[in-house]
Amino acid sequence: MNAILQQDLNDFENILEKTKEQGIGFLNNLENIPTSNKNTVDPTRDLNELGLGSIEALREFNERMAPLMVASSGPRYLGFVTGGSTPASIVGDWLAAVYDQNTQAIKAQGGVSALIEFETIHLLLQLFDLPKTFLGGFVTGATMSNFTCLGIARQWFGAQSGKDFAKNGISETLNIFTATPHSSSIKSLAMLGIGSQNYSIIKTIEGNREAIDMVDLEEKIKALNGKPFILISSAGTVNTADFDDFKAISTLKEKYNFWWHIDAAFGGFAAVSDKFKHLTEGWENADSITIDCHKWLNVPYESAFYLVKKDHVNLQIETFQNSNAPYLGNPLENFNYLNVLPENSRRLRALPVWFSLLAYGKEGFCDIVENSVHMALHFGNALIEADHFELLAPIRLNNVCFTLKGDHNQEKVATFLTLLNDTGKVFMTPTVYQNRKGIRASFVNWRTSEKDIKIIIEEMKQVILTIN
Repeated sequence: MNAILQQDLNDFENILEKTKEQGIGFLNNLENIPTSNKNTVDPTRDLNELGLGSIEALREFNERMAPLMVASSGPRYLGFVTGGSTPASIVGDWLAAVYDQNTQAIKAQGGVSALIEFETIHLLLQLFDLPKTFLGGFVTGATMSNFTCLGIARQWFGAQSGKDFAKNGISETLNIFTATPHSSSIKSLAMLGIGSQNYSIIKTIEGNREAIDMVDLEEKIKALNGKPFILISSAGTVNTADFDDFKAISTLKEKYNFWWHIDAAFGGFAAVSDKFKHLTEGWENADSITIDCHKWLNVPYESAFYLVKKDHVNLQIETFQNSNAPYLGNPLENFNYLNVLPENSRRLRALPVWFSLLAYGKEGFCDIVENSVHMALHFGNALIEADHFELLAPIRLNNVCFTLKGDHNQEKVATFLTLLNDTGKVFMTPTVYQNRKGIRASFVNWRTSEKDIKIIIEEMKQVILTIN
């Protein structure tokens, strides 16, 4: 064995102990760590010949790389709908690294850790009150979940005319309808060879809404004269957390032939709360659903899962099977995730979610969801009271979309946000909503409290004075 590796093996316990101490130190000080910084590093270090060993590498990391880290898992990081790692999720994530499984099979020699993933999906279906008619699996994020679901939808579309797009390529234009899709869905269309511009926009409901206008949708369906189509709908749009009418779409599903996909990356968590579950009524009738875990479930990046109706498992296998690997056996008889997902190599991504669900239960995540919505409303009210800001849309769930008050301040929005983020006390992201420059704050972190809202508002008041 290499001498440095042997040294690390002998010192394994000390290495892990120092790593643990560093992790605890970071987490215990999370509220004081900046949400943004201007630190940088020259990323062109030469590779040393012999190696430093883990302890010395950790020392250099602390000296050069640790200053780049920001409090993205902290209570005032409100950009990108970013959750923060709960204690239980860190347990699962650390153990996933320790056990280092390639999670594929549920019955085979060489490892059956996929049974943990099966159970985790089973637990998630209970959390979201969804039926057992769905099969699911873990991927890296909403982009790959949307990609997986829409890949199967692509195969379904071809099958409607007896064609196998997975084997022979796309031979016709797909009909796709959507109203306010997330960029990851459009990116998925590009990666799938469908085309990032190959979709038809459905009108949105009048009155400051981002949801599908059902009348316009049905008119466009009728214009297809019975041709199949794919519908991409939203459970929580990225700017205003608006929801499409799933009960109305369910009614259309009884009349027309289409694949119904729901991007519920964060909005699906509305189903966890009795106060908000009405927003997802009818979503059980969808063909596929995307949900992120590194958002409202508050587990470490990268974590999301897909749900696809069991009826479509053959289409899923046709899309993703490793057909040139006979040693894997019959994909229907010997289930293996590499036959139903894009990745052939998969870490045990389900484990942080499994730990989280067992540790906190349905009530724990209901509390996180309801507290996040309360914080969003509290923040919105504070913005209005501050008199320098205005809401661009109603607060429907956990996203607050706002701007500087008055059209004359539109040119100052970007400067204001840059200066605010530079304080390191809070991080938000820019947006454009109904042709107006705005700012979006997303509340999903389990740590966020009214104390954080107070700190944020005070910083905003100070920054606004510097640009007026």
